Amino acid sequence: MGVPLRKNVQFQLLWFGGAVSQLGTQLTTYAMPLLILAVTGSFFWAGVIAGVRAASLILAQMPAGVWVDRWDRGKVLMASQTTQAVTVAAMATNVITGLNSITLFIALAAVDGVCTAFTGPARSTAIKSVVPPEQLKTAYAQEEARGHTAWLAGPSLGALLFGFGRAVPFVADAISFLIAAVCAWFAKIPARAEQRPRQRMHHDLEEAWAWLWHQHGLRNLMAIFLTLNLLGGATLIPVVAVVKERGGPDWLVGLVLTGIGVGGVLGALISPRVAVTPARLVVAVLVVFGASNVSMALPFGAWWPFVPLMVTAIATPMLNVSVSAVFVAMVPDDLMGRMDAVLTVVTRALTPLAPVLGAFAADVVGGAVALVAFGALILLTALAAAFTDLRTAVPNV
Repeated sequence: MGVPLRKNVQFQLLWFGGAVSQLGTQLTTYAMPLLILAVTGSFFWAGVIAGVRAASLILAQMPAGVWVDRWDRGKVLMASQTTQAVTVAAMATNVITGLNSITLFIALAAVDGVCTAFTGPARSTAIKSVVPPEQLKTAYAQEEARGHTAWLAGPSLGALLFGFGRAVPFVADAISFLIAAVCAWFAKIPARAEQRPRQRMHHDLEEAWAWLWHQHGLRNLMAIFLTLNLLGGATLIPVVAVVKERGGPDWLVGLVLTGIGVGGVLGALISPRVAVTPARLVVAVLVVFGASNVSMALPFGAWWPFVPLMVTAIATPMLNVSVSAVFVAMVPDDLMGRMDAVLTVVTRALTPLAPVLGAFAADVVGGAVALVAFGALILLTALAAAFTDLRTAVPNV
């Protein structure tokens, strides 16, 4: 028997640093739309800022994956998180000085997106290097709990900090990234036993794309995730709009969004025990997502979206944990950084459009109608997934 995961100091340091930084990110994710609404009177520029961040992440993802496979993954993780701390501190300065420059917010969001492109594959390779294969599913369940705990605490805490001052959530986020960088340093991620021979970047990427091409079911699954990420990502601003349209104060917006955290934590606790194959979970989760989106438009008051958000979030970790554990077990170690990057690009290629689409729909037709439309499209995606072969991508683990 190996060391229990709870006693794996390297993994727990990575987990704690990631938890703190993700909580900080949730503070600014909540604060940014409210700040931009207060400054401009519209949600549109908040959508543009989020879209630019997503676009820069995607554009940087492929070279980042190659470099993570070449460089010391621990140092990459520390450097990217330190740079993010400086970037968010600059955002705070933009607010503190009263400048509130949209152009500066956009530029800083782009830098943050590039850093995130390095952080993602660096974390994936680091986790695989310190967690035994038989503990990967439990490790990813804990990773899911981390993310959803941030959603649980982040919106309400963000609302509280935003009330103290518009810059406070950004200051807190900058500190959280510094904590994450320190944790990554103390984790002492091991270097690879053998350094892969250097070759041209396009050759490195060709190896990753060739591997994916031969995984037929995985390619189908990625197409479904691409659609889900677009439609799911477009719903956040309409949810905020629904609460505000129904007269909800800022603190209630934060409370409603904690539904994602409540459900996510519950789902993360359940997910290691789920025996259903990921292929079947895909369809079930899509149905839950679509029905929950539609139900948020029901006229039960400004608080109501909390309930469908919680139901959706219960289902999410079950799918994420199953797919992540299988993916990490399938991919060779020397391909991990590149494959993490490739799959991120494939599944998030349209996500820069998501916040812009959501903000545009919320401004034009209102939050409730936008949520019904996005929910209906997710249900159509579930129907397509039911007739798609995903079995070779996600075998039982």
